Amino acid sequence: MAIYRGTGGAGDATGGISINEVTEQATNAAASATAAANSATAAATSASSAATSASSSDSSATAAATSASNAANSASAASTSETNAAASETAAADSETNAAASEAAASTSETNAAASASAASTSATNAAASAAAASTSETNAAASASAASTSASNASTSATAASNAQTAAEAAQAAAEAAQEAIDGLYLGAQTSDPSVDLNGDPVTAGDWYYNTATAVTRIYDGSAWNNGAVNADDFLKVSNNLSDLNSASTARTNLGLGTAATTASTDYATAAQGTLADSATQPGDNVSSLTNDAGYATTAATVAKTSSTGSAVVPTGTQAQRDGSPSAGYFRFNSDTSSFEGYNGSAWGSVGGGATGGGNDAVFIENDQTVTTNYTIPSGKNAMSTGVVTINSGVTVTVSTGSRYVVI
Repeated sequence: MAIYRGTGGAGDATGGISINEVTEQATNAAASATAAANSATAAATSASSAATSASSSDSSATAAATSASNAANSASAASTSETNAAASETAAADSETNAAASEAAASTSETNAAASASAASTSATNAAASAAAASTSETNAAASASAASTSASNASTSATAASNAQTAAEAAQAAAEAAQEAIDGLYLGAQTSDPSVDLNGDPVTAGDWYYNTATAVTRIYDGSAWNNGAVNADDFLKVSNNLSDLNSASTARTNLGLGTAATTASTDYATAAQGTLADSATQPGDNVSSLTNDAGYATTAATVAKTSSTGSAVVPTGTQAQRDGSPSAGYFRFNSDTSSFEGYNGSAWGSVGGGATGGGNDAVFIENDQTVTTNYTIPSGKNAMSTGVVTINSGVTVTVSTGSRYVVI
């Protein structure tokens, strides 16, 4: 059944109205109920009056009956209205309760929505900051990756260079160790006696050498024994042999410019008793400062040369100088210009006794043989020297006395 809902028009009992309208309709329903009750009271009063009137008059009874019937209808309608009003009031109360709950829920939702909006705004701000930080981190990560790549490349290059340097150092060390081992196997340094092993701990071999601190002499191992010096002394002359170890005495005399005078017997020389050949010979007690001989020599010392019949001369003692003239082969003299003895070989004067020789008045060259054929000892307090390769024949010994030196250049 449709009821009037105010300005909203007709509708059902559960919708189509606002809370204010429900309240208004509830008020109106209450007023209608009151009016209905008043009408019922009035109707009852009319019924009583009608009954009274009925008693008085049939028409009044009929009218009263009609009024009673109408009143009954009005009472029924009023009861219905009252029932509807009560239902409307109940519905209005429920709607009001529901509206209040909805309003409270809406307020809560609004509060929650505001809080959510604030949280969303904060999250958005934080997200923007995080995005900026992430972008910066990405840029830094890219730079770090590039730097790491460069460092890796540099490290690889350095590793290669280090490996090459290590290889070169190891090769140099190996070469140095090999060279040191070779040296230690050849030169044994300073020793007090002949060693049996080299500095590597291996047995000595031919060519090994060392310096003997006890004798101050360098010694060389020939494969079976240690020898003094660095040369073969087979061809050295031995002092104790007094030149008897020469291969050829005559060749030596020729080389010395002595000719045959050195082997001439003393009886072959002129004396005062032998005549004119001895006219210029000096005699005991003679003053030789004014004497001259047949060969044209001037005396400059206590004894002058005695000339044989062959023209050769020998100076047993003293010195003499050659005057201008033409000497014969075999003569010798003391050259006051060079302060040395010289022999004449038939065409030129040359140094006698191993002195230096040369062209003209030069005294530059000292000559020596290359082979030692006779035992020889270098006396104590003397040093000796030879040039070039010197060979000492098998079975011949050259002895260097303690404190002496022999050097081959």
